[in-house]
Amino acid sequence: MTTRRVWRLSAAGSLERLAQVTEDLPPPAPGAARVRVEAIGLNFADVFASLGLYSATPPGPFVPGLECAGVVEALGPSRAGGDGAAAAVAPGDRVMVLTRFGGYATALNVDTRYLVTIPSGWTMAEGSAYLVQALTAWYGLVHLGALAPGQVVLIHSAAGGVGLHAVAMAHALGARVIGTVGRGDKLPLLEAHGLARPQVVVRDAKRFGTQLDTALAGIRASGFDLVFDAIAGPFFRPALVRLAPEGRHVLYGAADFMPRGAGPNWLRLAWQYLRRPRLDPLKLVDKNRSIMGFNLIWLFEQADRLPVSAAAALALSAAAPHIGARFEFDEMPRALRALQSGCTTGKVVVEL
Repeated sequence: MTTRRVWRLSAAGSLERLAQVTEDLPPPAPGAARVRVEAIGLNFADVFASLGLYSATPPGPFVPGLECAGVVEALGPSRAGGDGAAAAVAPGDRVMVLTRFGGYATALNVDTRYLVTIPSGWTMAEGSAYLVQALTAWYGLVHLGALAPGQVVLIHSAAGGVGLHAVAMAHALGARVIGTVGRGDKLPLLEAHGLARPQVVVRDAKRFGTQLDTALAGIRASGFDLVFDAIAGPFFRPALVRLAPEGRHVLYGAADFMPRGAGPNWLRLAWQYLRRPRLDPLKLVDKNRSIMGFNLIWLFEQADRLPVSAAAALALSAAAPHIGARFEFDEMPRALRALQSGCTTGKVVVEL
């Protein structure tokens, strides 16, 4: 039996319920490995789950966290049927970990199918910062969005973790990119990732449509072939109506709904919900446009698809991810508040 520390919520609903506890970790089950965690990657889904605003949030007490990185310490017995865990990883291997919650821990047991070897030369922090956001970008742009060379893509939150991977993948595919950010101080980072200033829109809800028109004119395009959207809110419709025929609007989040406090402001959320975009599906037919939505945690349940998906993401975005903020394990609440603020770039990582 191994002892570990975890950050556990007594129940979803408030970040103030997050508490650090010490508990026993049993030996890994058949087909699983015990990983000693050295870094944890934070995601917006962690905040939404902690606040009870995520459809996949577990009932009752739970440990948040969808990804981390560490060293394999032990393997469980072989699975029934003879596919031994040792065929995938071995003790001492440095691995990236996907987990459907449970990542805010100093050690965890995880099915070996959810482990990916950290690329040579990457740090543990970089390993913890890659999988969720790179898979999100790949799944939205390639698997659903079918982005092709020469097409024009709008990438919201382009300076965030998913956004930076999406920019890299779009460039690798030969697409033309327009990115959006919420703050002007994020422009230099996107310039360093290959976007000229006219290709980046600092979002202003009151004139967002005009901003998009200016950016499109700057690259001599009449509309978007793909919109990659994690914001929704007032920025949804201006992008949708600028889709070219056969354009795809891929929605994978709603950051506009992100509460700024320790718990949800239900009156504000209700007002936002009532004002959410209303769509007539027949208008989509008339304009030959499509809207698709996805939740990456669904892909987590398709364990056999993960190796191929991770390899495809790495092929298009092979550079180590950008880490915008680092915190220690004891600073987990502070790290979540930093992520929640929307002021960070790239990935927020907690290191042990």
